[in-house]
Amino acid sequence: MLRGTLLAAAWLFLVCAAAHAGESAAAAETPLASANRSAVGVNAGNLAVVINTADPLSVAIGDYYVRRRGIPASNVARVAFSYHQGVLPAQQFVALKAAIDRQLPAFVQAYALTWARPYRVDCMSITAAFAFGYDQRYCATGCVTTQLSPYFNSDSARPYDDLQVRPAISLAAVDFDQAKALIDRGVSSDGSAPSGTAYLAVSGDPARDVRSAEYTDARMLAGAHIPIQLAFGPVENRTDVMFYFIGAIRVEALDTDHFLPGAVADHLTSYGGVLDGFRQMSALRWLEAGATGSYGTVVEPCNFIAKFPNVALLMKHYLAGETLIEAYWKSVAMPGQGLFIGEPLATPFRHH
Repeated sequence: MLRGTLLAAAWLFLVCAAAHAGESAAAAETPLASANRSAVGVNAGNLAVVINTADPLSVAIGDYYVRRRGIPASNVARVAFSYHQGVLPAQQFVALKAAIDRQLPAFVQAYALTWARPYRVDCMSITAAFAFGYDQRYCATGCVTTQLSPYFNSDSARPYDDLQVRPAISLAAVDFDQAKALIDRGVSSDGSAPSGTAYLAVSGDPARDVRSAEYTDARMLAGAHIPIQLAFGPVENRTDVMFYFIGAIRVEALDTDHFLPGAVADHLTSYGGVLDGFRQMSALRWLEAGATGSYGTVVEPCNFIAKFPNVALLMKHYLAGETLIEAYWKSVAMPGQGLFIGEPLATPFRHH
């Protein structure tokens, strides 16, 4: 008992010390960042970047992202905690998030996390825990539904101001080269209006193909703006992948496809959000193949469609010019068990 108390005290000391150091290092905002923070939508001026100073890869990812996206130093939170485990206990997370939020200005609208582990907080994904705070209403034991997200399919351009929700996404990677390539793809996608194709695939696995019911809606909402192709089985040897959705334990032939900058892709299965692998394909494989954003669940969700991205709504919001983090978050009705990964500010369909 005493040893556990001492360890907890030492951990809290590290968090607070890192928070103090982050506050001391905060630099003045540039005029551009000051203007952006009040602009419509999530952007470099109102996005917070969270760095784990105990994790060298998190530090490298965070520093590079801050430079590439021009994130003001006042929007960067630095804390120290163990990065070797996939699951963070809720009690530690509550203290950690409090230390992070003490460093950040009130106008922050969203979080970018700079690590692949931890990806879960007890029964929630870590991105959902940052967005809503740790809240067991967003958890599930067995095949039951969870609390709805107030941000789902909303027209809010400032989620924290409007809904008290700060959507979060993880710039997840296994090494710096992968992270750098992901960030560079996101930046290069901005305003590119890519001439890509949306591939909506059926795998033949009835339990995981449930989302194919949304494909008709996707054609209605997005078909006038992007070519849509239905596929039976994995998509292979395509050079124009902008969207790719499928239900499968793992997806074959990803190395034969070329994803355009800003592309989003995911596979409906139970444990895609377990980034270090758990008998099923990790969502990280999409980013390593060239996608800029993906999603997976970290706790058994059962095949409730509401716990996974709605294909039609994701395409609708993204094609309308919203950032990747906004479009992905607005597409999931029950995101408590789901992990969002990718480059949050990618905006390939931004209107000039």
